[in-house]
This record gives sequence, structure tokens and C-alpha cells, in this order.
Amino acid sequence: MRILSGDEVDAALDDLALVDRLAAMFRDGCEMPTRHHHTLAAPNGPGSADATLLLMPAWTRGPSGRVGIKVVTVFPDNGQRGLPAIYGQYLLLDGETGRTLAMLDGTVLTKRRTACASGLAARFLAPARARTLLVIGTGALAPQLARVHAKVRPIDEVMIWGRRPEAAAALAGDLADSLPRALGRPVRVRAVGDRAAAVAEADIVSCATLSKEPLVEGRWLRPGQHLDLVGAYTPLMRESDDAAVQRARVYVDTRAGALKEGGDLAQPLASGAIVPGHVVGDLHELARGTVAGRAPQDVSTITLFKSVGAALEDLAAAELAIG
Repeated sequence: MRILSGDEVDAALDDLALVDRLAAMFRDGCEMPTRHHHTLAAPNGPGSADATLLLMPAWTRGPSGRVGIKVVTVFPDNGQRGLPAIYGQYLLLDGETGRTLAMLDGTVLTKRRTACASGLAARFLAPARARTLLVIGTGALAPQLARVHAKVRPIDEVMIWGRRPEAAAALAGDLADSLPRALGRPVRVRAVGDRAAAVAEADIVSCATLSKEPLVEGRWLRPGQHLDLVGAYTPLMRESDDAAVQRARVYVDTRAGALKEGGDLAQPLASGAIVPGHVVGDLHELARGTVAGRAPQDVSTITLFKSVGAALEDLAAAELAIG
């Protein structure tokens, strides 16, 4: 059995190769039962945030079939201890014998595949000439999203907004050094304080937070933008308001997950602000060409992609990582 640390998983995965691998997996499909989602009530005592335990299985059939399962914990209060909110491990098995092939660091695997799923969506939905990116949030996913979006589109300016200005400034400083090297071209990176103005300026807005209140308001949006919502993974969380969802042409990673688990869609669906038919398509349909994304010359449509994660993404990333 191979054991891949976080650094080894990180080194084994190329962003654009993973975007391609995800496209193939969404196109071809796999067996993906509903994830097991368990709430751990106030694990640190009264007043602490509820934690989450996720079990995410997926498998493919045939001579080269694989079985994978990810175990993830999400403890929102970990930030107060200087720890990541999310930990995970991934177990990859042979699909014919059940033999264990590898154990991979699931935390890094999750970050990389989540950002690349947004990159895949951006290939279909973001304006072809998008040059300005706003990242809302300063957590572990923020630099991943900035890098992948800038590889998928010709981004030459990245803005960072965070609740703590010092965290936004620190991330902007790190990205100002790392992004040009990763992309092989100049990129301007700056922290911003006026969220509304930054949203209006950006061609792509990518959010990765644990917010329970909308951070992007529909009245701030302008024609031609792409909104990428990666955080807000429970029905009680949301990063956009009703108006943003109503104004946009909405796509999801999977309908089964995004319509029920993420508050950005679950809340407006529950209130009647939108109906299920407001969601145009998912990544399966985009990858198979059965629904259309943004036309190359379309500079007027607002697109919105809501992601809550899918087990097939983990399986695709794990298979790519072990070669």
C-alpha cells in the first residue's frame, strides 16, 4: 500500500491535468452514492460551533475499476486554535479485489480537486477574456482558487477580500510572489477593503468562506460576470443573496448535493425565490455537451456556479495522484 503525504499529493497533481481528469470523470460518470453527512453537536462544549463528519464513497467498474472513500471532518472553531477547519484521509482500493492501493492525505486532495472543479466550471462559464479575479475569503482554498482560475482564464489582476484586512494583506503578499512563478507571466495582486466595489470590478468572483450571511449581493453584479461559490456547504450558510441567484444563469457540480446542502440554493428554493428549474445544468451535462455553457462572444450573461463537492472528484484526483 502506498501512503502519500499532503506534500506528495500536492506535488503529484498538476492543475490543468486535474481539470482535464475531472472533465473526463464527469463525462463518463461513476457510481456515487449519497454521501453520509453527520452533525457532531457542539464538540467543544456549549456555545461552540457544530462540527461535521462526512463519508464520501465512489467507484468505477471494469478491469481498471477503483473504489475510493474519503473521511472528512469539518470543525469550524479550529481557526481559533490556529488549526485548519477541515481534515481528511482518502482510501483507494482495487475495484476487482478490494485490495488497498493507497492512503492519501485527504485535506490536500480536497483543496486541489475543489479548486479544479471550479476551474472546470470556469472553462464552460467564465468569460473567455476574463482578466480580473476577486477572491472572497483568506482560508486554505483561497490561493488554490486564485491559481486555478488564473490558469483557466487570462487573469492579470487578483483582488483579495477578507473579514480580517491583515489576513487579506498577508495572502495578497504571498500570491504576489507565488502566482507569477506558477503562471509564467506577470499578475498584479492586491488586498481590497470595499467588497461591493471589488465585486463590481471583477470579471470572476470566487468565494470560499463559512459565511452565514450573503457576501455578494445581486445589485452589485454587472452583465458578463461569473460567480463561483465554493464555501457555504450547509443549508444554514450562504455567500450570495436571493437577487444574485435570481439574476444569474445557475449551474451546479451535482444537483443532488448543491440543491440540498448549500444554502446559496437551498435557502432561495425553500423560500420560493427560485424554483428547481432555475438551475440550468450540472458538470455532468456541461462535460457531455447536453447543456450549453457561456457562448464565446457572450459578454452579457451573469453565470453562477455552486459547488458542494462530489465523491467522483476525489476519486479522479486520487487516481491521478498515484499515476
